[in-house]
Amino acid sequence: MLHINDTIFIADWELTENFVRASGPGGQNVNKVSTAVELRFEAERSPHLSAPVKTRLKRLAGRRWTLEGALILQVDETRSQARNREIARERLADLIRQALVAPKRRIPTKPTLGSQRRRLAAKANRAQIKAGRGTIADDDG
Repeated sequence: MLHINDTIFIADWELTENFVRASGPGGQNVNKVSTAVELRFEAERSPHLSAPVKTRLKRLAGRRWTLEGALILQVDETRSQARNREIARERLADLIRQALVAPKRRIPTKPTLGSQRRRLAAKANRAQIKAGRGTIADDDG
């Protein structure tokens, strides 16, 4: 069972771990031992998460979200299978915690009358400066 916060726990049946061979340095060990972990969380079927949380989690997951509604995390940072497993579970818990936080609604504001007047005065001043850059006409005739 994966502990998210005081009220949310992810059951073991929702998580599937698959161990594969890691890429990168590791000498002979990298060819023999499957140390990288692929953690699959069946988020869409999870009874522990509400619909808005699942929607936010899907947005946070990005490409890691599958068409079946599962979240897949791949970790091959260390040479230890156990440590990679811990890292993957920590990342999943962090993602879910981020999805639990509902974003604040933006309250649209209007610019103040003074700021509108200052903006228009600055525009008029700038227009005068640019108008003064024109060619000078000869009045001599």
